Amino acid sequence: MIAYPTLENGKALARSIVADFIRPEQIEIPMPLPFSVQRSSQPYYDLGAEKIARHLSAGRDVAVLCEGEPMLYGTFMYIFQRLAARFPTEVVPGISSTLASAAMLGVPITFRHDVLTIIPATLTAETLRDRLASADAAVIIKLGRHFAKVRAILDELNLLHRARYIERATQVNQRIVAIADLDPAEVPYWSLILIPSQTQPQ
Repeated sequence: MIAYPTLENGKALARSIVADFIRPEQIEIPMPLPFSVQRSSQPYYDLGAEKIARHLSAGRDVAVLCEGEPMLYGTFMYIFQRLAARFPTEVVPGISSTLASAAMLGVPITFRHDVLTIIPATLTAETLRDRLASADAAVIIKLGRHFAKVRAILDELNLLHRARYIERATQVNQRIVAIADLDPAEVPYWSLILIPSQTQPQ
C-alpha cells in the first residue's frame, strides 16, 4: 500500500516520481493537503494519519511517499509524529533539494568551518535579514510569492552577486535562471536560492 499527499488540484508530485513502479493491485491512499499558510493548523494531517492507521491496525504495510529528505521540512514528518509511537516505522533517508541544488548548480556550498543556514522565505523580512546577515552560506527555500521580498533583502545586504536560483531541482522540469531575469509572479513555491560560501578552499 502507498500513501501520498495531493494538492487542491489533485496533483501528487511524490506519486508521479514513482508512477512507473506502482502496480495495479496496490492500494493507494491519497492525502489531500491544501497548499496554504494555514495548512499546519488544519486537521488534514490528522485525517491522513488516521486513513493510514486503519490499514496499519489491520496488519497491512503502508509506504508513505515523499520528495527529498522525509525529515527535513517534509510532509512525512507530520504523519510520523502522529503514528510512530503507535506503529513500527522505518524511515528511508533521501536527498533534499536544499543539498541537491548545489550539484545541479555546480557550486560548493561550504568549506572547512562554514555553517550552512537553511531559511524559509516565509519568515518576516526582519528575520530573513538578520539570518542572512550572519550566514556563512545559506539556502532560502519556499520562495514562491515571497521572492520579491527575498530579492530586495539580498540586494540590501549585497548578496545578489553570490545568489544562485533554481526551481524544481533534479526534476525533469528543473530550471536554472539568473535572478535578474526572473519575473516574481512566475516564481514557484518549489524553488530556492543558494548563497554559497565565500571561504577559499585550501
